[in-house]
Amino acid sequence: MGQAADDRIAEPPHADRHTAADPPAAATGTPSSSLPSTPSGTAGPPAPRTDAGEPSPLLPGTAERPRRLPSPRTVRRPRPRVGPPGGLRPSGLRPSDGAAGSPDADPAAPAPDPEADPEADPPRPRGALLLRTLRGPVLALLRHPYWEPADRAYVLRRWPGLTAMCCATLFFWLSLTPSLVPRPWLLQGVIGGITAAIGYAIGGLLEWLLRLALGPLYRRHRGRVHRLLPGHPGPHWRARAWLGYYLLSTGLTVAALSLSADAQRELRRLQEMPETLTWHSLMIALLAMAICGTLVALGRAVRLGTRVLIRLLGRFVPRPLAIGVGLLVSATVVVFGTRDVVFDRGIIDVAARLAEKTDSSTKDGIVQPASPQVSGSPGSLVRWDELGYEGRNFTGSSLSPHRITTVTGKPAVQPIRVYIGQESAPTFTSRAELAVRELERTGAFDRDVLAVAGTTGRGWVNSTDAEPLEYMHGGNTAIVAVQYSYLPSWASFLVDKEQAGRATRALVEAVRARWLRIPAQERPKLVVFGESLGAYGIEASFDGPDDMLSKVDGALLAGTPNFSPIRRELTAHRDRGTPVWRPEYEKGRHFRFAQWPRKDLARPGPESAWKGPRVVYLQNASDAIVWWSPDLALEPPRWLRAPLGPDITDEVTWFPLVTFWQTTVDMAVSYGVGAPHGHRYGNGSVEGWAAVAPAAGWTEQDTAQLRRFMDQREAPY
Repeated sequence: MGQAADDRIAEPPHADRHTAADPPAAATGTPSSSLPSTPSGTAGPPAPRTDAGEPSPLLPGTAERPRRLPSPRTVRRPRPRVGPPGGLRPSGLRPSDGAAGSPDADPAAPAPDPEADPEADPPRPRGALLLRTLRGPVLALLRHPYWEPADRAYVLRRWPGLTAMCCATLFFWLSLTPSLVPRPWLLQGVIGGITAAIGYAIGGLLEWLLRLALGPLYRRHRGRVHRLLPGHPGPHWRARAWLGYYLLSTGLTVAALSLSADAQRELRRLQEMPETLTWHSLMIALLAMAICGTLVALGRAVRLGTRVLIRLLGRFVPRPLAIGVGLLVSATVVVFGTRDVVFDRGIIDVAARLAEKTDSSTKDGIVQPASPQVSGSPGSLVRWDELGYEGRNFTGSSLSPHRITTVTGKPAVQPIRVYIGQESAPTFTSRAELAVRELERTGAFDRDVLAVAGTTGRGWVNSTDAEPLEYMHGGNTAIVAVQYSYLPSWASFLVDKEQAGRATRALVEAVRARWLRIPAQERPKLVVFGESLGAYGIEASFDGPDDMLSKVDGALLAGTPNFSPIRRELTAHRDRGTPVWRPEYEKGRHFRFAQWPRKDLARPGPESAWKGPRVVYLQNASDAIVWWSPDLALEPPRWLRAPLGPDITDEVTWFPLVTFWQTTVDMAVSYGVGAPHGHRYGNGSVEGWAAVAPAAGWTEQDTAQLRRFMDQREAPY
């Protein structure tokens, strides 16, 4: 047995045979004695060794498998490879044709340069390298087109819901629809961001409700649902849905922005604005995304804080009670914090401080009047520095008799302008009483016309409404107004509109009480006028249309806000068949509405006579201040019913919440258009005063001449 084993592991007699071209077995690093051969001619595993490196003895009952050295022909020296990769050779070239490594090649010849070889493969372009670099991330994005947190401890734990994102995108598209006036791209981006955030909230709520309602049904019938659906549901469904959203939303957003730009150009044409319009579509989309993302992040922060609060309360009280208390506390903090801290003590307080500083200044070119018929003069009961910014503008720009004569060609006197600033008296009643004493001092009750002006915001009186009345009557007029706030018009519109009504009502009642003491035959004509918030203040001074007609001899109101009580009553009870933007009330017997006064005031038929007292409303169909209302959020307005106004495009459509925000922003840009569009009424007051309170002997030719002058003159403030 031992001899047989020795014979099996003996070295083959041909182990020392080597060719000149092949190296010996020792050159490969493997001793020939350690490679026993097997009868089949294949190499077997090495013999077991001990820790000392010697072969370990065979276990009892086992026999060592014989092994032999590999054939010398299988160990070859690697040859250098030249030419194209992959072993390919150019056509027509044989290894013996001088190629490197061939037997016929000259060993002293230099190796060919691949760059000099015209038939060598060109280097890869940079674009191909970039594609190979981006291939991996792109494929990963296609397989997983949404983000998931790596740890539950992340603050942001969820990718936005697909339903919420679809609703946000849909609301953004709706925000691009046209509204009353053309919008600049900056405000369009603001509208788009706010509207998209609203859509995201609605979509998130809808998704949560669907999961809450359909979740139990899906878990109960999951197997049946999976059998009905094509393919097995899994993460790839979600990936495909997100990829489809990315593709569709991008393409449709580009189309929506293009259509929106066309609609804005059409709206500019209708409102007689230059047709050229730079519509920064990319900037609109980026700004909307930034605003929407910020609002969504704030909402998520509130939700996270509410969850933390509920978790903390759950340690001390039952969970249902913790949830109720947590939601109540969170809602209270958000509502009162936003209204009291951010709005009242933030935006409004800053605006009030800035306005109060401005109120102590004076516009360039305005100087203290010297005429005793004007408040703020040396003989006035009201000091110049008490009038406020707008009061000094109004009294300091008073017309002179010479200027009136130059325009009309008729003799004139100094018109009276009385103004009471907020610092002149502490209350509305005391300011009204001071105004009456100032009227008595100037002799205002002896003039032909006595006009009470409603002011806006911090006391503004439109010179375009005041001057035509003074030109028309040769200066034989008296105008009185009071200031009730330091805030600008937009802030007063939000928080001070009740003060406008109370202050103007106190003034009208005090002036009329003094006016009634004059014999009826000697009384001046008592009229009232105002624009925007000033028009609301005038309306709030009366209890209805009939009360206005019984107390004054005429009224001229421009751009009355939607909450003005008398205009709302006139519109609600308008004659059948008349549109809301140009209503007729009792066939135009006393009240008439006009956008183009010259033709609109004569519009009612010949069967209706325009009797006195006359009230003219200058009202543009595209004035957002006239139509803005909180009801726009949930109710379609009547001004969008056919027929539409003459300067409103047919593409205007009502959408819940969207139209509300569009009209809100339109109020801010309604001054950027030309009259008579938006909240610009220009010199329509010339025809208005010619209809309400014309001077004796005043003709249509005089009206046309005065209108031409007013169109050319530069407003003093």
